[in-house]
Amino acid sequence: MERAERLLFDASLEGDVTLLQTLLQDDPLILDRVTVNRCDDMPLHVASMLGHIDFVNEILSRKPQLATESDSQRRLPLHVASAKGRVEIVKVLISAHPETCLARDRDGRNPLHLAAIKGRYEVVKELLQAQPHAGRALVQQETILHLCVKHNQLEVLKLLVESMGDHELVNSKDGDGNNILHLAVADKQIETINFLLLNTTIEVNATNTNGETSTDILSQGPKDVKDQQIIRSLMRADAIESETKGLIEKIPQKWRSKMSSKNYKTLFPPFNQKNREDWLDKKRNTLMVVASLIATMAFQIGTNPPSGVWQENSYDTNPPQLAGYAVMAYNHPTLHHIFLISNTVGFISTLSIILLLISGLPFLKRRGYTWIMMVIMWIATTAMSITYYVSITVTTPLNRAKTIRPVSIIIVFVWIGLMTLVVGGHIIRLMAVTKKDQKA
Repeated sequence: MERAERLLFDASLEGDVTLLQTLLQDDPLILDRVTVNRCDDMPLHVASMLGHIDFVNEILSRKPQLATESDSQRRLPLHVASAKGRVEIVKVLISAHPETCLARDRDGRNPLHLAAIKGRYEVVKELLQAQPHAGRALVQQETILHLCVKHNQLEVLKLLVESMGDHELVNSKDGDGNNILHLAVADKQIETINFLLLNTTIEVNATNTNGETSTDILSQGPKDVKDQQIIRSLMRADAIESETKGLIEKIPQKWRSKMSSKNYKTLFPPFNQKNREDWLDKKRNTLMVVASLIATMAFQIGTNPPSGVWQENSYDTNPPQLAGYAVMAYNHPTLHHIFLISNTVGFISTLSIILLLISGLPFLKRRGYTWIMMVIMWIATTAMSITYYVSITVTTPLNRAKTIRPVSIIIVFVWIGLMTLVVGGHIIRLMAVTKKDQKA
């Protein structure tokens, strides 16, 4: 009997399906017997680890329940296949028993945790699709995102954030109160830090159980050239002032001496968190007031257009003049079309700003999004200036149009040109900041 078991083990090592069939024909219970007698090196585990898909299919077709058998480490075949990145075998095992995606080994890790730790991107996709809840299981008070950062698996981290990275999960803390930004900064993973700051709602000033922010953690570790890039990224994301100042002071003097005074001030500009928050609050309040006024004005002029509306029906004209319809649509159809477009743009733009400001979304508190709303406001004001020009054009008598209209045209187009220049400048500024953040 021991010889048969040894042959079965050799067959699982080689993926020899013919030998497996022969052994099962001689002894139909050999798989069950090996499962009972052995704690490790069970045929399905070995074949799953080595990627012998035909061998795995043959076992599962005869004994599908073996997919739920664990070894001495409480690992199922799915644990082994996931850790090794055997995508096809993972699919087969999931099809046989989907609930095994939630099974935990002796260390409390499910197959998705092992795949994430090893950076098995395609396996992670399959497991998430089969059992999305497996990604929310904790391992010793750590989320799967903590595991990705600890093992420097950025691509898998991006996939998980995209698939299930809500605000609560992204900002979850481990047993020491560290979020994933704390861990990324401690390990100086620059690409991970930039991804978290630019693409998630991570709380940059969150503190751990020791009251330390990410900048505090960076200041306590050994110094190297990566610190400069990390500092720039954290400061752009509004890292708190006091700890940042302490961090700058701890940069080795040999690095400071290589930078001119001007470059040093550019790299580490004076930073006042309270003043910046006050500035952002004032900007948002101003945007809310102005957006409300423009939206009200756009609504009023939209429902009460220049030149008014017909007061009664008249079917003698072509087209007929119907009560309640805008006079301008009949007398100046082209200008009326321009009027409707520009007024609608101004109205929708300001409503969008109002909606964003009252939504309370956390990422809108960043400076970059305030700039975007300012750009939207400039678009709205430019649209309203076009609306004004059309309004005075259709309401100005023809005998005075020769003197008034040219001046109005010059003023309006100077205004539009100025707004275009300002908007273009801020768009270039946003692109430059984004480009620097990506390089940092």
